[in-house]
Amino acid sequence: MKPETLCLHAGYEAKNAEARQLPIYQSTTFKYDTSQDMAKLFELESDDYMYSRLANPTNDFVAAKIAALEGGTAAILTSSGQAANFFAVFNIAGNGDHVVASATIYGGSFNLFAVTMARMGVEFTFVDPLCSDEELEAAFRPNTKAVFGETIANPALTVFDIERFAKAAHAHGVPLIVDNTFATPIHCRPFEWGADIVTHSTTKYMQGTASIIGGCVVDSGNFDWNKYPDKFPGLTTPDDSYHGVVYTEKFGLGKAYITKIMAQLMRDFGSTPSPHDSYLVELGLESLHVRVQRHTENALKIAQFLQNHPKISWINYPGLPDNPYYEIAKKYMPKGTCGVLCFGVKGGRAKAEEFMSYLKLATIETHVADSHTCCLHPASSTHRQMTDEQLKAAGVPADQIRLSVGLEDADDLIEDINQALERV
Repeated sequence: MKPETLCLHAGYEAKNAEARQLPIYQSTTFKYDTSQDMAKLFELESDDYMYSRLANPTNDFVAAKIAALEGGTAAILTSSGQAANFFAVFNIAGNGDHVVASATIYGGSFNLFAVTMARMGVEFTFVDPLCSDEELEAAFRPNTKAVFGETIANPALTVFDIERFAKAAHAHGVPLIVDNTFATPIHCRPFEWGADIVTHSTTKYMQGTASIIGGCVVDSGNFDWNKYPDKFPGLTTPDDSYHGVVYTEKFGLGKAYITKIMAQLMRDFGSTPSPHDSYLVELGLESLHVRVQRHTENALKIAQFLQNHPKISWINYPGLPDNPYYEIAKKYMPKGTCGVLCFGVKGGRAKAEEFMSYLKLATIETHVADSHTCCLHPASSTHRQMTDEQLKAAGVPADQIRLSVGLEDADDLIEDINQALERV
């Protein structure tokens, strides 16, 4: 089935006389008849449920839909996109390990990697996504465990060359992890270009209404962990906390990675979404294919308007033909990119903030990629902890405005933007 159909039919399938819509299993725990039945759960001998901190049926049905949309073999929902990115990396990289990452990733992810995970002993090397082959090769070390990038970076809007970075990662025996939040599987399926693991902030386009916080990790099932047992002992050697289970042996390449996240990281960190929140993600997914297309069409129309406005100093949108990422975007996302664009107002930081104060439809908020149009000044908010040098490396100028274009009529949005610019 194509993604448009999977949005509606993947994941939950009602049997005879069952609820057509996905049920919300609003329960912390599950009943069993005997202690022996319960023991099977703690030995990972059963697929049934024991406690919603580890797994819940509603969550798993939604995760299965996202896995189907991405073309993966298994997935798990998390309590946020940040948790998804943390789990995706920490599942295979720990104290003393190293990861290569794109320098233009979301500021929150940059801080997670460069500060918090550094305190846990995981070191990151950040590379320009347009770096030379020699610079990319030099970033790898013997203890490198993964490569990380964003399909479309937030808010730099750089387009990640998935195929190139996948080739480099695989040459060093490590997987490529790609955050596909902005493109969504409607516009890009990274597994088809060599990525091994995909993450999402389901808070964004997938849910679509700024109602919940959530995330997801999806495994392609393609990376052969057994080929590099010394690099990934957590997957290929016995886990003492489950009486010596070896994940790749017991669950195969298709489920080992996600099962380990559930059995270890969810057990210990408890970054589990509520079943009700997952149900709201399910409702959002049913219209994802329609909404993403409208977001993209609106953003392109606004970008074309801004491109010719005398008070705009620059504009960044990979859907514009003169954008440096236009050609690579056409390769990976032929149907369009996303609904987010960035630009600068002549006069710098002060004028940019003044312009934002005059907007009537677009609201100033930290969110992005939902049904309402919103805007943000990243240098004073999401990227506030970064130095000027880090901002420059991340592709986030101090005067940058990030506009997340919603589902309103594009002409109404343009009229709002124009009146605000006239007042600056």
